[in-house]
Amino acid sequence: MDELESLMAGQGVATWAQLLEVLSRRTLQLMLRTGVLVKVWPGVYGLGERDLQMRLRGLDLRAGEPVVMCLSTAAAAFGFDTEDDTTVHVLNPMGHHLRNSAGLAVHRRDGAPLTTLNGRPTTTAAWTAIELSRALLRPRALACLDAALRSGTVDVPELVHAADAQHGRRGIVHVRELIPLARRKSESQMESEARLAMHDGGLPEPELQYEVVDRLGRVWRLDFAWPDVRIAVEYEGFDWHSTPEQLRHDREKRAALLDIDWVVLSITADDVRRQPSAMNDRIGQLLVRRAAA
Repeated sequence: MDELESLMAGQGVATWAQLLEVLSRRTLQLMLRTGVLVKVWPGVYGLGERDLQMRLRGLDLRAGEPVVMCLSTAAAAFGFDTEDDTTVHVLNPMGHHLRNSAGLAVHRRDGAPLTTLNGRPTTTAAWTAIELSRALLRPRALACLDAALRSGTVDVPELVHAADAQHGRRGIVHVRELIPLARRKSESQMESEARLAMHDGGLPEPELQYEVVDRLGRVWRLDFAWPDVRIAVEYEGFDWHSTPEQLRHDREKRAALLDIDWVVLSITADDVRRQPSAMNDRIGQLLVRRAAA
């Protein structure tokens, strides 16, 4: 076992042939059956949990060099993956050839700018955000751009530069149009989608995560707010009111806002995705009435 520990000491992964140099076939098969060793990729095995880092190290072993993360794998590393994609996305190494397989997507991206994150080569944050957004529908693309800004790994000029570098590629037109709408204060994917629906419906842009102080000095934060007319819109997710504490908090918040002459509307995913016109009409009519009051 000392020889196995020595073999695994560096990367925690090894090929079948390497393992057979320090273990008998019978012992190797037993360790696989009992979960001491796990299959990382065909012909590559590891000690411990088969997490993303082990999977990447397994690809390094197969390629003979560190592989470059891209797309959602890079986005997750930067902290702005919005699609929960469990496939490992890497660039094909120079001089080597990795093949797509279950859980692995290998890409060619000539000219993609690279950086290093925690010792791992990766496409830059701005390039990654633009490339991901190009493949998504407009609402999800805006959510990706918002998340990239929120992560603090990229700013708007960098997004613009990356979009220029991907000129002519599929989906780049709608991404260019969305960059001016991206906001780092958007805290969830559905808030991004709701904001885009409001924009497309011609509503004035709301303040995001706007803070209001009530008569007792308590601070309440609002998803969307038009402070000049004291109108707020709150997004209700699937877990809204899931506990008595949340229900009590919501009641206190609404009562406190009503006491200082704020009106609060609630919207759901169904409003945003299936009935955006009706949602915008509700908000728009209220904006008009409050402005005229």
